[in-house]
Amino acid sequence: MPVTPPRDGEYVCHGVTWATGDPRLLLAPLPGGPLVYAEIMNQHLGYQVSGTSRWCTGRYQFADTVRVEAVACPDRAPAEQSGQCTRCLGRDDFRFAHQFHHGGHAPEALVQYMAQPHWLYLATFADGTTKVGTAAEPRKRSRLAEQGALFATYLAKAADGRTVRHLEDALTRRLDVPQTVRGAAKLQALADLRDLSTARAAHDKDVARVSESLADMNIPAVMEAWTPPSEGDRLRAADAERVLYPHDLREGEHGFTPISCVGSQVLAVLDSDDDIAYLSDLGALKGRRITLGTFSSPGTAVQSALF
Repeated sequence: MPVTPPRDGEYVCHGVTWATGDPRLLLAPLPGGPLVYAEIMNQHLGYQVSGTSRWCTGRYQFADTVRVEAVACPDRAPAEQSGQCTRCLGRDDFRFAHQFHHGGHAPEALVQYMAQPHWLYLATFADGTTKVGTAAEPRKRSRLAEQGALFATYLAKAADGRTVRHLEDALTRRLDVPQTVRGAAKLQALADLRDLSTARAAHDKDVARVSESLADMNIPAVMEAWTPPSEGDRLRAADAERVLYPHDLREGEHGFTPISCVGSQVLAVLDSDDDIAYLSDLGALKGRRITLGTFSSPGTAVQSALF
């Protein structure tokens, strides 16, 4: 996959990916061409948003029996259902993955993908909210890196995707542990972070509850602690000063340098002021047309959240 920094120009943004092992913007160049994985850490990111429309973010295809890869929309078409155009949605075999364990249609490539080992995990966010999730073996690290958690634990290793998703549903039913957490909630929790002890205690409590539940179901537990990527160290530090970025990333011009990243949330300094670090969610750019170049953020007049 291409990993060179993108040239100035117009792109459809597919959001933030950790597929390369570090956070990058996934961009589809206009009018065509393969996806570009743009480095963002400690790199100046200047862009201008083109209009307010949403554009298709392509689809996933199976690269082999155990991996999926992103593919740009060949038409760079307007988004319709699920952020895709009708053509890409119809060709996206991976869309059946979420209901695979309930039966129904499944392409042969998805059947083979789901036949590989999968991991069950718990991830806890800055406000102490915990979710349960799953990841295929090749996505064990990148999947959790995308989540934006402070703490996480791999609970169990299942022989296949069907088994692990039944386990996920069982824990949600038995313990009322959610399977999703809204991006806005993750961002606000990081903005309000003052003490790691709340999230740490919540995670330990939930891991203990899940451990007991797995034992009741006669499921062998692994309980392997997740090691978070170093790119998020500053954001995960409770004493790191940060304030919410005061502008809407989805409109106008912006220019800043990300210095820390957790999931799709970044802590960045502006070109005009490196004394304050601003927190924002680059996931908001998914499906937007952006032009990269020498752009700067509007003026800011904010007070530090720590004072």
